[in-house]
Amino acid sequence: QVQLVESGGGLVQAGGSLRLSCAASGRTFSSAAMGWFRQAPGKEREFVAAISAGGVLTYYADSVKGRFTISRDNTKNTVYLQMNSLKPEDTAVYYCAVRFSGSTNRLDPRSYHSWGQGTQVTVSS
Repeated sequence: QVQLVESGGGLVQAGGSLRLSCAASGRTFSSAAMGWFRQAPGKEREFVAAISAGGVLTYYADSVKGRFTISRDNTKNTVYLQMNSLKPEDTAVYYCAVRFSGSTNRLDPRSYHSWGQGTQVTVSS
C-alpha cells in the first residue's frame, strides 16, 4: 500500500506561482500512474492533471492547461505540480492519488486510490 503526503500549498496573490509536492512511500510508486485533483468548498473533487508511471505522458484539465505542469522524480518517489499564473478560481484543497492499474477514466476520482491528506492553496485577487 502506498502512502502519500502532499506539501507546498499556501496563500499567494493572483498571478503568482506555487509548487506542490506529493511524497510517496512504498515500492510500487515507480510503476504507478499518478494524478492531482482539487476540491473547492461546496464543489465536487475535480481532475487537475495526471502523469504516466514513467513520466512520459501527461494530461491536464482544460482549466489549467498552459499554466500547470505535472512531473515526477521516481528516484525520490515524488510527484510535483508546478502552478503558474494562479487565479482565484484555483483556490482549493489539492490532493494527489495513485491510479488503479487498468482503469480507463483518468478524469474520474474513482479511478484512484491511496489519497493524501491534501494541501490548501488559496489565491487572493
